[in-house]
Amino acid sequence: MEEIADFDALRRALAENSEQPEGPARNARAELLLAEAERLEVPLAVIEALGHQLKVYNYSSEKDKMFVPFARLLRMWDERPEDFDAYEAHSLHWVFKWMSAGMLDQPHVPLASVEKWLGQMEHRYRLAGHSERAVRSAEFSVAAHVGDLARAERAYTAWLAADRDAMADCHACELHGQGVWQAESGRDAEALGLWRPVLEGEYSCAHEPHTVLASSQKPLLRLGRVEEARANHLRGFRLVRPMESMRGAYADHVEFCALTGNEARGLELLAERPAYFTDTGHPRSRLDFMAVVTLLADRLAELGLGEQRVPGPAGRTWTARELAVHARAEATELAERFDRRNGTSYVGERARARMAQRPLVERLPLGVRTVRPAPTPAAAAPVPGNADGPADLTVLLAEARRMSDTLRPHALRAWAAVAEAARDAELEPRDRAEIADHEAMAGGPEGVESFERAASLYAEAGDPGEALAARARGAYVRALHGEVDAALAVVAGLYDEVLALYADGATGVRQTAAVVMSRARILMRRMHEEPAGPDAGTALTAAERAVREVLALVDGRDGDEVRLAARAAEARAMLAELAGHAGDAGRAAELFRRAVDEYVAAGLPWFAVEYEVQVAALAHQAGDLAGAERALRGALEHGGPYVEPVGRAQLHLQLAEVIGGRGEAVEAAGHALEAAHWADEAGESGTLGAWARQQLGGFLLRQGRYAEAAEVLESALADLDPGTHGDGVVVQARWWLGDCLGELGEHREAAEHRLRAADIARHWPEQQDHATLAHLAAESLGGAGLLDEADEAYTRAGELWRALDNPYFLVRSLRARGWLALRGASGAEGARELMAEAVRECEEALAAAADPVAREQLTDELGHTHRQFGDLLARWAAEQAEEEAADDVVRAALEAALARTEEAVAVFGALGAGGLHGRTGAELAAGRLEADLGRPAGAAARARGVLAAYEGAGDEDETVLARRAEADRILRAARAGA
Repeated sequence: MEEIADFDALRRALAENSEQPEGPARNARAELLLAEAERLEVPLAVIEALGHQLKVYNYSSEKDKMFVPFARLLRMWDERPEDFDAYEAHSLHWVFKWMSAGMLDQPHVPLASVEKWLGQMEHRYRLAGHSERAVRSAEFSVAAHVGDLARAERAYTAWLAADRDAMADCHACELHGQGVWQAESGRDAEALGLWRPVLEGEYSCAHEPHTVLASSQKPLLRLGRVEEARANHLRGFRLVRPMESMRGAYADHVEFCALTGNEARGLELLAERPAYFTDTGHPRSRLDFMAVVTLLADRLAELGLGEQRVPGPAGRTWTARELAVHARAEATELAERFDRRNGTSYVGERARARMAQRPLVERLPLGVRTVRPAPTPAAAAPVPGNADGPADLTVLLAEARRMSDTLRPHALRAWAAVAEAARDAELEPRDRAEIADHEAMAGGPEGVESFERAASLYAEAGDPGEALAARARGAYVRALHGEVDAALAVVAGLYDEVLALYADGATGVRQTAAVVMSRARILMRRMHEEPAGPDAGTALTAAERAVREVLALVDGRDGDEVRLAARAAEARAMLAELAGHAGDAGRAAELFRRAVDEYVAAGLPWFAVEYEVQVAALAHQAGDLAGAERALRGALEHGGPYVEPVGRAQLHLQLAEVIGGRGEAVEAAGHALEAAHWADEAGESGTLGAWARQQLGGFLLRQGRYAEAAEVLESALADLDPGTHGDGVVVQARWWLGDCLGELGEHREAAEHRLRAADIARHWPEQQDHATLAHLAAESLGGAGLLDEADEAYTRAGELWRALDNPYFLVRSLRARGWLALRGASGAEGARELMAEAVRECEEALAAAADPVAREQLTDELGHTHRQFGDLLARWAAEQAEEEAADDVVRAALEAALARTEEAVAVFGALGAGGLHGRTGAELAAGRLEADLGRPAGAAARARGVLAAYEGAGDEDETVLARRAEADRILRAARAGA
């Protein structure tokens, strides 16, 4: 800690402490600084230190400590108001409002004391000549808190009617309070209308839009505006996360998670702030927090996760059920303390209502990794029967047959229900055969024996064709698991037998088609496994012949039976596969599309999904992105709820990439969000989910939604791995995140991600990305005030630009270093040298350039370099003037700046119309320098030259309007100074 030797040192220390993160450490430092101030024996020093202490207590979890320094300040004011300067006098009256709210938030402070303090505030404000607006706002807070709604409405109306003055809360804070009242009164749309200027950035302060974003979540959900609610959660949580004093807003975000199916994220939020369970300095926000903890923990228990380990107060482990009991007891006890103090039941009623809320959205995907604590059970097929007991076996059998005959997606579940119900029943061989057959279909490689058992039972039931079909299905299962030759040997005999039966009329087309299709499938399998060579053509020909036999058997007969229509469509898709295998992509795409159409026409759209994906892949390969998009949309539409989560994730992600490729970032972001959600549902958060989040972050960035994009990209980077996802994906994620953080003003963090990305890219053969990232990292380091590190990064980037023969960015890196030098140790001399080097590099590149386009671009770059050189010298001259340097030093710097600016005018002038805006900008800069040098005539001449350059130009170009306005200002100033 710097020794506090005088008042100036104290003020520096107070300012430095104000910039520290909220919390006990900052508060403790404020207490030490007060002791140092007292040693100075300067009354104003003590006043400022007390004011600082009061402020840091207010913006922390130790709000209950505010009253002591304020009481001392008030006593000092009453005894010697002349010791206060204007700022501290204003601050003293300003924090009266904090005291009113602070007392209200402490249930041990009697309500009579709060009302007395409100009267004191009104009296002192009237004496000081302040409006009653802040007083009526404080009165409204008291009335609303205790549940005196009639008084609250009167105070609210008076608050809005009173004049705004220096004591009124800032616009953003006032609008937050007004909106909360509207929302609590059931007027969500009105609340959001009041909050709109804060949400859109028109008004802001130290705690806004933080609290408005948090408060807006539930009203938006209730109005069905879920996209905005999600965005405000991501934006808002990012703002409140580092601020210890914002437990109430933090609680709103936990509540949002509990009400939107994001229980796992809610637990992550609890884990980030363990102190919120126990900090007692602000009971009101603790009540808010414990109420939503109860809500979240109850929700987990309701989902069957009551025994899951969850974050809770330190010192022991907690299950969700235990935490719910503990948090409810804490919230109830706190609410009772407030109600005893207030003499009403209002706080307790509101707390109980908050804890008893029901979800507003079953599941709202957020884009960040939010895996459910337990997988959601898949929707089961409805089972016939009644609510009073198990379904009748006859009914179950009939329903299972209907579903399998019509190829419904849940047919196997229906047969599983039959098998369970028939465990101890006496059944006919046919019934037992069908049960065994479907058990085999669900059994994978272990199902082969069940197929044999089913075949025996079909034979016993007098259906030899179905027996052959069951054995053929078993043969295909063997082929799927590597026994292709054995499967072919088996199915060859079955094929001959079924054709003989069919010729004799001893079996039907359905059974025959089943065997013929199994044979075709096995031959397709062999074709795919056959290595390239002379036998490959034979395998392909055999497979094609077998597939065409299927079509010859069923084509034209599928009008009355769904199964035969499905056989025809599948055969068409097999022919498409064969065409693709033979290299005829166009024919393959056409046949896949026909297969899709046939499945859809047969009422079996879910079977079309895999073929829509094939069409999309072929279209993409052919450069037909519109065709790929149509096919992917069709796959999602046709699959509906029947596509497995991982498949849905893949489809949405592919669609996001295609749509994003044509510039539709909003819709693409929607599909990337869905992809991330379904990847989480599938248990693929760290693989497919991370990729989806990376894409989502990029699409949000393209929309300028920087805070949301940053949250999503940070979540993605927790899982992105070069070995799994590739270096390029990781680099791009850090690059995008750096861009977001830069836009949010988090320059140090932006630099970190850009440097880490550059460190990966430095190993790539192509160094363009490495150079760009080094350059961007340097910009961020400069923005963070890390001048030496920024210069080092710009130097690295410049070396890379030189190696890449890119004079444009080499020159820009030198210019940037020049500006850094002016702020750093090397000062003006080092800055001049770097700017001069930038000019030389640009002139040399221009002299060597033969291409007319390159020459024009380099000429423009040279003009900007001269202009920046002039601006840098003018900046230095202004700094010298502020430091009261000798007039000749300042004048020489201004003359040098003017010379460089005139060079810029000449260079831009050489570009003709293409350099017009550059030339006029430089002319105006020269005019300002002429004025600084005491040459109004020269300044006026330059301004008139700019106006002449734009004579006849329209008013639609903003640059033209700005240049004319600046020229007019220079002319007016020149006339006044003449």
